[in-house]
Amino acid sequence: MKNIINLLIISVLLSLKSFGQLYATQTGETNFFSETPVENIAATNKKTGAILNTTTGEVAVSMKMTGFEFPNKLMQEHFNENYMESEKFPTGMFKGKIVEAINFTKPGTYDVTVKGQLTMHGVTQNRDIKGKITVENGLISFQSSFDIKLVDHKIEVPTLVFSKIAESINVKTKYTLISKDAK
Repeated sequence: MKNIINLLIISVLLSLKSFGQLYATQTGETNFFSETPVENIAATNKKTGAILNTTTGEVAVSMKMTGFEFPNKLMQEHFNENYMESEKFPTGMFKGKIVEAINFTKPGTYDVTVKGQLTMHGVTQNRDIKGKITVENGLISFQSSFDIKLVDHKIEVPTLVFSKIAESINVKTKYTLISKDAK
């Protein structure tokens, strides 16, 4: 699994125009939460790969959909088989660029917008994701919270369980990136 994520990230890197200072992680955390009157659904993927080129501001994030862990194994099975169709669409990915000019050599916390494309369930959508970048002790951390509408990625919910799954899912990310030179 790690090799697949590495290959995806490397292929994105090869498409970048300029190889600047690269920061990366293979242990980023992506969470999602769906709240309905009937049932709340939450899952966490702690094997999200992310890479940042600090010279260009380009960002790439990749994760295996089967990496999401649920408190209930039946939910996890339904998520992968019925909704995400993880065998057919195994990877979620985001490619984008930070809009603001950030001085990554200066410690601090910065509000950012990353403009790019989110691909899930085989459907790519343009997205502007707002978040915070913290530069501290040689590390770069990125956190964000945003919503994804299931309909935007052609994720169908059967009528029978429609009341149990929200039409919009909240996604939270937390990635701590280290310099590729420091590895």
